[in-house]
Amino acid sequence: MVHKQLTKARSKKKDDFYTSISDIENELKYYTSHFKNKVVLCNCDDPRVSNFFHYFAYNFERLKLKKLISVCYKNQNLEMFTNSKSEQAIYIEYTGDKNGNRVPDLEEIEVISLKGDGDFRSLECIKLLEEADIVVTNPPFSLFREYIKQLMEYKKKFIIIGTMNVITYKEVFPLIKDNKIWMGINNNQSCVFKTPYINTLEDNKKFCEQKGYVGDNFVKVPGINWYTNLLHKKRNEELILVKTYKGNEKDYPKYDNYDAIEVSKVTKIPKDYYGCMGVPITFLDKYNSNQFEIVKFRKGDDGKDLSINGKYPYFRILIKRTN
Repeated sequence: MVHKQLTKARSKKKDDFYTSISDIENELKYYTSHFKNKVVLCNCDDPRVSNFFHYFAYNFERLKLKKLISVCYKNQNLEMFTNSKSEQAIYIEYTGDKNGNRVPDLEEIEVISLKGDGDFRSLECIKLLEEADIVVTNPPFSLFREYIKQLMEYKKKFIIIGTMNVITYKEVFPLIKDNKIWMGINNNQSCVFKTPYINTLEDNKKFCEQKGYVGDNFVKVPGINWYTNLLHKKRNEELILVKTYKGNEKDYPKYDNYDAIEVSKVTKIPKDYYGCMGVPITFLDKYNSNQFEIVKFRKGDDGKDLSINGKYPYFRILIKRTN
């Protein structure tokens, strides 16, 4: 049902899913060393309601940032739940505490009007992108393909949020295969987002309330990943393999249309097999490019989905050991 809500939101280009401060803190604490003397851009964030802006503004001195830029998209709907009633797009610049209280006061924040609507694809926003060293945000779900393409085109460092299905996009998987982007620290998580959409799902609301988010404008979304091209502690961790292929061949059936074995769980990757293996997409959370090579995604030699005795396991990534 939640996925239907997301699909409906994408079809109507409604992408108002605001990330919780706890999810932001839990991820960004692993990248502290990357932010020193850097210009950080949050280009899909109304600074009045964005927890990304809140995080960087209140941790500006601790992270030793050079500048923080946050862009507010023109709000066409003046009845939005956020009350961020903006008839004009703006962006703000914050360069740190000036009065010694280590708090981002209003008089320390420069508000600058935009001529356009603040869309990240506009020339005005591209100019801000060019100035930035690192981009950190939750881009619109419906525009993720265009968003990641732009980051690649302008060769930007980034930490962004996306769904698990992002991995399956033809515009994204080749970037993962070529080690141009990879997973962050906290992946395949059920996250709570604030939205303007009324959540009528009782089980979903109960999950949100257990996390401390009470009200109809919070929604649980499963399968949320962080995507980045910044090095972090998990990037080169070696996956410990304990299972064996020899003597357990029946547990690893061959595909009908590709010379590879099926490995149904990441924990079942055998330590004594060096041929091609099909693994779930959740493998990417453990992927170490020094330990494994990504061969291809999903398709067999016949161009059809990988199959076993005529049955099709859900999206598989074909990998091989590097050593």
